[in-house]
Amino acid sequence: MYKQILLVDDDICLAYAIQSYVSSKDRQIFIVDDSNVALQLLQLYAFDLVISDIMMPNMNGYKFLSKLRLDNRLVNIPFIFLTAKGMTDDRIKGYNLGCNAYLTKPFHPSELLSLINNLLNNRMSLKDPISSENNIFIEDVNYTDLSDLTTREVSVLKLLVKGMMNKEIASILNLSKRNVEKYVSRLLAKTKTRNRTELAQLPLSVLLRANDGTRTRE
Repeated sequence: MYKQILLVDDDICLAYAIQSYVSSKDRQIFIVDDSNVALQLLQLYAFDLVISDIMMPNMNGYKFLSKLRLDNRLVNIPFIFLTAKGMTDDRIKGYNLGCNAYLTKPFHPSELLSLINNLLNNRMSLKDPISSENNIFIEDVNYTDLSDLTTREVSVLKLLVKGMMNKEIASILNLSKRNVEKYVSRLLAKTKTRNRTELAQLPLSVLLRANDGTRTRE
């Protein structure tokens, strides 16, 4: 199926280089250098993914993403930050605002392409009631043990669903990478999911049941 990606960056030379590398016969990249213009285009056309810089004139990338996540029609569009702002606090702010991936400049083009492919494939899996990887109905999985999730497990799960890797989760939650791996293993067992992909595709209703606000255990 044909995919449309919106690239928002005021570095036009870089933007055209990305367009040349990422475009294909089934994927088209549209470039704008202003977040306000990007918002107007998103209201008019259906995009499958947004890639945006943070440091831009008129409206920075953080404000741009905030506006997307407040719009019911745009809230679920996958979003990648592609920026020179590489500090941990910058990354945490981006993820807290709802970005799906955060890639710092300079970057390897193949890493960006991998992120794009993963997000687009996940988006298709979520639209399809049948998991393309395991050929099962997601809603048929037994989630009876979710009431037993600890506060820390819920926190790890929320970040994992956003597409974060173990290293990023460890940084945000001030944990060791080894401890994050242990929590992910527990989540797989308690949710009866078979791999990280299934875990990241848990329905919203499941996540809400796992976040009833009564847990205090780690």
